[in-house]
Amino acid sequence: MTQQPVLVQREGAVAIITINRPEALNALDGATIEALGSAVDQLDDDKSVNVLVFTGAGRSFIAGGDIADLNSRRGLAHYQEFAENIHRLFRRIETLDKPTIAAVNGFALGGGTELLLALDLRILSDRAKLGLPEIKLGIFPGAGGTQRILRQLPLCRAKEIMFTGDMLTPEEAVSIGLANRVVPHDALMAETVATARKIAEKSPLALKLLKRAMTDGGDMPLSAALRHEQAMIGLMLDSDDAHEGCSAFLEKRSPSFRGV
Repeated sequence: MTQQPVLVQREGAVAIITINRPEALNALDGATIEALGSAVDQLDDDKSVNVLVFTGAGRSFIAGGDIADLNSRRGLAHYQEFAENIHRLFRRIETLDKPTIAAVNGFALGGGTELLLALDLRILSDRAKLGLPEIKLGIFPGAGGTQRILRQLPLCRAKEIMFTGDMLTPEEAVSIGLANRVVPHDALMAETVATARKIAEKSPLALKLLKRAMTDGGDMPLSAALRHEQAMIGLMLDSDDAHEGCSAFLEKRSPSFRGV
């Protein structure tokens, strides 16, 4: 039986997406990108799922692209096929209305760090290794990494990571703001799912509009971003969830959000 490259598991309102090519350290090839896109589309449409967790099988999160596959390509074919697909997928993940969390269980190199850069929260095992080592192969990050990292880190630090190709320890990644926190390896999934459940309890509509305000606003001048925020909170105050939350606070009870 052919191994499925992507597995999906549900735990209440949390969905866990696992890249499942452990024999290849979960390197991304065309079939895996296609399967990952299908899983994301399915879960985005599922109203019972509020938060998505991404992780890897075995000892790697994603160890990058499939080098043998990459070596078989030339520029135009790569641009029109693999690069087009992975850029579309990572932007789709980055702009999902549902919060996303990386549970980084091991190597997150190349495309693994590039996916991490497109996710909202990043929780690292103490065995994790991060980096953009493409320069050592005579290439450079090509799945959005060159642009996302310089928007998330100081420019000199982003350039050092890409120019040297050196790996970061989990502690270094947290210290420069590339990840949220480091946890013991055996506690990684429990810690990540607990965080996901805490978020999933919130209003799905508030999470959706909040994420839109932040994602869209990050690409706008401040004056336009503030107007966008004003519009998003105005929409939220037209919802049942906003008034349920306020009423629950005043009545000293837990809110019951319905996403409307």
